[in-house]
Amino acid sequence: MIIGLVGRQIEKQQLEQPQEKLRVLQEDRTKPLRECVRSALKYYLKSLDGHEVNDLHEMVMGEVELPLIETILDYTQGNQTQTARILGMSRSTLRKKMVHHGLR
Repeated sequence: MIIGLVGRQIEKQQLEQPQEKLRVLQEDRTKPLRECVRSALKYYLKSLDGHEVNDLHEMVMGEVELPLIETILDYTQGNQTQTARILGMSRSTLRKKMVHHGLR
C-alpha cells in the first residue's frame, strides 16, 4: 500500500486515467522486471474500478516487447540478424514483430 501524499496523488492519477498504458512507480524502478510488471498490473487492475478487462495479455506483451526489440536493435546498430540471435528468434519472426509494432 502506498502511503503519503505522493502515493495518494499517484493512486488518484491512475484512477482518473484507467485506460492508459501500464506505468511503473518511481520507487519500483530498482526492483527486478518481474516485480515492476506485477506492481504495474496491480495498479492498472485497481484503476479499472470494476470495468471489464479485454486483451490484457496483448497489451502487456506490447508494452514489453516493443522496447525490448527497440533496445536490442539500437544495441546492434540495426543489425536484424544479430538482434534476432540475441532475442532467440528467427530473423523472419523478428521482422514480423517489427511490422506489427510499426518499426522499420
